[in-house]
Amino acid sequence: MRKISRRSFLRTVALGSAALSINAHSRAQLSKPAAKLNLIVFLPDELRADLITGNAVESVRASNLRRLASESVVFERAYVTHPICSPSRSSLLTGMWPHQTRCTSNKGVLLRSFQCLPEMLGDPSYRTGYFGKWHLGDEFVPQHGFQEWISIDDSFKSPERGKKKSGQSDYTQFLLARGYEPDLHNGKSFSLRFPTTLPFELSKPKFLETKACDFLEHHRREPFVLFVAFFEPHPPYNGPFNYEHALDSVAVDATVENNFGKEMPLRYRLRQEFYRKQHSTVAQYRETKQKYLGLITEIDHSIGAILAKLDDLDLRDQTIAVLTSDHGDMMTGHGLLGKQLMFEQSAAVPYLIRVPGEIPRKCAQPASHIDFVPTMLELLGKSAPSHCAGQSRAGVIRGETAPSNLIFLQWAPTKVDIAIKHSTLASKPEILTCLNESTRAVISPDGWKLCLRDKDKNELYNLRDDPDEQRNLYYDGSHRSMIDDLGKEIRRWQTKVRDRVRV
Repeated sequence: MRKISRRSFLRTVALGSAALSINAHSRAQLSKPAAKLNLIVFLPDELRADLITGNAVESVRASNLRRLASESVVFERAYVTHPICSPSRSSLLTGMWPHQTRCTSNKGVLLRSFQCLPEMLGDPSYRTGYFGKWHLGDEFVPQHGFQEWISIDDSFKSPERGKKKSGQSDYTQFLLARGYEPDLHNGKSFSLRFPTTLPFELSKPKFLETKACDFLEHHRREPFVLFVAFFEPHPPYNGPFNYEHALDSVAVDATVENNFGKEMPLRYRLRQEFYRKQHSTVAQYRETKQKYLGLITEIDHSIGAILAKLDDLDLRDQTIAVLTSDHGDMMTGHGLLGKQLMFEQSAAVPYLIRVPGEIPRKCAQPASHIDFVPTMLELLGKSAPSHCAGQSRAGVIRGETAPSNLIFLQWAPTKVDIAIKHSTLASKPEILTCLNESTRAVISPDGWKLCLRDKDKNELYNLRDDPDEQRNLYYDGSHRSMIDDLGKEIRRWQTKVRDRVRV
């Protein structure tokens, strides 16, 4: 046998030990469970889809949102369940229809018995936060599985009777600590307009940005779910970036001067009449849109800072990032502002989902917020409970083929509309009747939209040929089979979700 020196023996032993150590480490790495994904959801209020993912993206200064879109799966035809704040938010958070959550107007309160996404996640290792506008009841107390809570609104509704109560939000306390005096008669809170007169460093978006970045810093070593719910670009249309966009560069909708005919719903005609009294010229509409675009620039700054914080903390590859809105804004379309309508500007929303490892692309399939909760749960490795009305679209995000679905929308009567005052379009009883109307709508994958109502005119549009929805085809007599087929789909869906409204 060859004689081995002591040095050779020690070298061999050392190399063998190192190999064993490397193999053991490799086995440990293979057996180590993958890190849990985080979720951050940006939820601006009243953000129009076409300005973020449509043909008007270059008209608004929002470089951070454009960058996020370029890194995301973009659903180009995404819709809310109900085009007004509280009902839409209730669906986004619970995966249920507004008539199921009983949040069918902005007076709605989401009762504790309805689970939200963090509760359905059912994983105590996650740190969860909701920062910003809640609009589903108590604004001040952490609830529905959200452990950390930052409020920006000074009123909330009691879950018992929907009665409004006043308090002081975290944002109000922030302003008070800086010496600002409340401008409302109660001496304790600020009007919605007051914060819009302040510089960006004292604005609501900047306040939420700071709180969100602190949250990420504190919880960077544990999985998290964080909602950042901006108030902007909701009216009042005013802010520190009012003149960021040159007025002559601001394009109003092609339908801004169109007047509805009698084949249109009276409620829509009343709203058009109201806004035309406020904006007697196209120039006035353009000035309002200029300020609206400035509000989008404002939230773009804060969203960009939060995304940069994710990068600085090396959390990007562990975090799903979502941008959507609770509804859109007509913003000069048909001479209208605001929401509450089934037109694309009001009911469609931006819907960007950036998932680590997934290839950015655009998805032309229609999508609905009713599927948000099941989709997020699957992306986080969980299953949706049976009470969720929608279904996961995680497969579509991963590039799998899937059949296109019909999209359904609701509208329920809300508080007496401002349009009732001094109208010349109809008698007071007729106006009160139409303001109490309910709508059920369906949008087909090939672009047909049918809106049926119980107490007002119906609508039918072919979005492929008429994307601006200028021609209501319901009453022209040549599309009866399409109306019948889509009407049956609405009633079939109503039966499935136990919606008893007759339209």
